[in-house]
Amino acid sequence: MTDVLRPAPPTAVRRRAVRRTPLLTLGTALVLLVLVTVSVSTGDMPLAPLDALRGLFGLGDTATVLIVQEFRAPRMAAALLAGAGLAVAGALLQRLFRNPLASPDVMGVTGGASFGAVVMLAAGASQALMPLAALGGGLLAAVLLGLLGWRSGTSVTRLVLVGLAVQAGLTAAVNFMVVRFPTELAGSALQWTTGSVYGRTWTEVWAAGGAVAVALVAAFALHRRLAVLDLGDDSAGALGLNTDAARLQVLVTAVVLASVAAALAGPVAFVALAVPHLVRFLAGPPTPGTLALSGLAGAALLLASDLVAQHLLPISGLPVGVVTATLGAPWLLVLMIRQSSSLNRSVR
Repeated sequence: MTDVLRPAPPTAVRRRAVRRTPLLTLGTALVLLVLVTVSVSTGDMPLAPLDALRGLFGLGDTATVLIVQEFRAPRMAAALLAGAGLAVAGALLQRLFRNPLASPDVMGVTGGASFGAVVMLAAGASQALMPLAALGGGLLAAVLLGLLGWRSGTSVTRLVLVGLAVQAGLTAAVNFMVVRFPTELAGSALQWTTGSVYGRTWTEVWAAGGAVAVALVAAFALHRRLAVLDLGDDSAGALGLNTDAARLQVLVTAVVLASVAAALAGPVAFVALAVPHLVRFLAGPPTPGTLALSGLAGAALLLASDLVAQHLLPISGLPVGVVTATLGAPWLLVLMIRQSSSLNRSVR
């Protein structure tokens, strides 16, 4: 009986987790297919699911193709790209800093991306330049985080707190510019204060999609370096890894993913924070498979939240960021309480 009750060795736990990951990935992909079907078939003019899917590929009558490809598909694609980018960015940051509170929306990256996009919007720049502007703003936030919070021997908790301050300051700057906008620009800037995929165009989707694809490839390529960093700086250095360069590469990749996602959807909360936790709980230790699962789960969560905002809430036109923030606020509170409890136990 003792052998039965003894905890499974770590190798056995990892082996079971690896077996679960493909099944979870397949299940998430099927859920995503259902959500995509619902997204392109529902709206002011409902369509039969099969007709909507055919219209997505340019088949069927002209009216169906126009409705699906020009009005519904860009919004759906933007939600998928933004959700995947945010979730993978959150997984990278949480693993890099070894802190469950490390995510783009907590550490100021999405606030910086929104700031950069709003500045370009106020200057009257083309929508195609929004991803570049958001990337610049996200990098600005990362630089501020490094200057204000990075000290030799500084705890990760300090970095998170400084990140919250950077996020709050940049959000205040965005709100100030929105107030100062002419009336015709205020509606366009609403996305950058709440988070929304309404009105996305194929131009924006293709521009951001290319950047997200490149950053995702980089994220998977960096998995081995992250695995070595998990061993600790001394062991990683002994294995020949330049730890500072590796951390910088992971950080830049996460900032690019989060910034481009924010360029599509604004400062959407909760996705980058919660999805990596859920994936770790269900699939176990980090692997390339769990990173892919995080991307799929983030895409599914953001698309599902957008469908809830569009069709299930009594207030029409509610931004998706309101739905995700409603879910994320209690989650963040629980995480902060757990972090505080673990710190108190370590002190004792």
